[in-house]
Parts: sequence; C-alpha cells; structure tokens
Amino acid sequence: MTRYTVRNLTSADFAALASLETDVFGAMGEAVLCPHYLRLCTEIYADSCYLALDGDKPVGYLLAFVHGRDVYYTTLAVIPAYQKTRVTVQLIGAFVRNVIDHVDACWFTVKEDNAPARAVHKMLGASEVGRRQDFYGPGDERIVAKIDRATFERLRDKYERLGFVAPRQVSEAARSAAASASASSSSRCSTRSGARA
Repeated sequence: MTRYTVRNLTSADFAALASLETDVFGAMGEAVLCPHYLRLCTEIYADSCYLALDGDKPVGYLLAFVHGRDVYYTTLAVIPAYQKTRVTVQLIGAFVRNVIDHVDACWFTVKEDNAPARAVHKMLGASEVGRRQDFYGPGDERIVAKIDRATFERLRDKYERLGFVAPRQVSEAARSAAASASASSSSRCSTRSGARA
C-alpha cells in the first residue's frame, strides 16, 4: 500500500499550494503563480486540480481547468525530494481518471526547453500542434500540444496498464450497476407517486 494520497484541492489548501510553488519553482529561480491564480484553483477549479500528500505533508500538485468539453493542463509540480517517487504517477493518474470520459480535448502549453514536461505530455499521447508567441508576455513562446478524443480512446489500454484508469469491463460494469440502481429507484419513486394520485 502506498503512503501517498492524492485528492482534489480545497479552500484550505491555498497556503500549501503557495508554499509548494515557492519550494518547486521559486527554488529554481522561476516566477511563482500569483495568489489570484492559486485562489482560482482552490475555489473555482478544485474539481480538476489535485494535491499530493505524504501523510499530512503536501509534496506536489497538478493544476488543470475544465471548460466545456476541453481541459487545459497547466502545471505539474513535485518537490525535489519526491520527484523520483510514485507521486508524479499518482497525480497524473488522478487527472486522467477525472477527464478521460468527460472531455474531447486536453491542451498543454510548454516551453521548448522543458524536456521533462514534454516527455510527460508525449507519454500521455499529446501531439504538438502549434506554437503561441508572447503567451505569458513579450518573447514568451510556448509549444501547444493536444490529446483529442480519438487518442484518449486509442490509448485507453495503455492508461489501464499504467493504472491511470480502471479496466473498461470493471468501469462499464460499475456504470451498468449504477444505471440499474437508478432505474430501480426511479421505478419505486414513480410507483409511490402513482399511489398518491
């Protein structure tokens, strides 16, 4: 059994998220995300943002924003002492489980020299589809990559092998059982309401 826990962000995670930003990106001399951005993650987009913990200690996070049938994967950060552990895999797994059946496209933007992030995107099945100039300011160029619905479906077996999603037959059986329970509940409700009429 793993000692790491990955869960969705909550309002109470704001300080931990800010501290992780400083520990990961600030320590590398990079700019950190502004407090307003972090608050959006904890208040508005918590359903698609994740915090990894070792016991009670926050050790990493993944930030993503769902908009309609698109998801924008923006940041994956793990403190250096945990970068060679299962924390990264567990964060990515939580993200994939959340979006695979609910979006038609997953978008990434990344600097050309960020080889680790580009490798993660490629492993997930993303194809580089373009470049954006002045993305975060003058002179900031980003590669844009995308996973489309067809790629999600084509790579589902790979995601299952990696443990990112449950095997299809298990998840389909769970959906069927839930549908049956819902139908049974609806039938009971309509019988009761019919008896009152």
